[in-house]
Amino acid sequence: MIQSENITKSFGALQVLKGIDLRVARGEVVSIVGASGAGKTTLLEILGTLNRPDSGTVRLEGVDVFALGRRELARLRNRKLGFVFQLHHLLPEFTALENVCIPAFIAGADRHKAEQRSKELLGYLGLAHRMQHKPAEMSGGEQQRVAIARAMINNPSVMLADEPSGNLDSHNKQELHALFFKLREEMGQTIVIVTHDEELANMCDRKITMSDGQIVHNA
Repeated sequence: MIQSENITKSFGALQVLKGIDLRVARGEVVSIVGASGAGKTTLLEILGTLNRPDSGTVRLEGVDVFALGRRELARLRNRKLGFVFQLHHLLPEFTALENVCIPAFIAGADRHKAEQRSKELLGYLGLAHRMQHKPAEMSGGEQQRVAIARAMINNPSVMLADEPSGNLDSHNKQELHALFFKLREEMGQTIVIVTHDEELANMCDRKITMSDGQIVHNA
């Protein structure tokens, strides 16, 4: 599903990534762990095409993503990748239903079909009763599930999550962690998760440990 080779990235004189090779199989749930500053989030941003490497290649389903033009890359990001962050980044003036629909509207989906898909996902995630609520009216766990529904709306090939349970209490953390594996088992979702949560990291099919811009353990 994902194949990266010799990814390097520097910010000024600081080299953050020092030649990363990484492969993620279809349907795999992979965690990336390491101390702050190890390069985890930078790697995830490059895998998600939110940032460009200084050198190296990233292939998504065989497509060399950074060989694409700007518009083609934006289209691939919108349709093939789903993002979940520590902060949910929901738009406060919109309802849960409207927030989930936004990536589908960007992709040019029919409004009725986008809303129907949004309702299906929110129902699947246990939020049927929250569809018309705005983010401020929902708990942190509910907001994060809305963010996951938004990430899933275009049936992405890969979901990328950066500290997705970092702001949640222990109960909501456990529910969210279980949800990732439900998405894999029932929808075949491929998921890459950057996390400091050892419980979540150890649940994954594979735990990749980074240190000083390099992968030091991959098993």
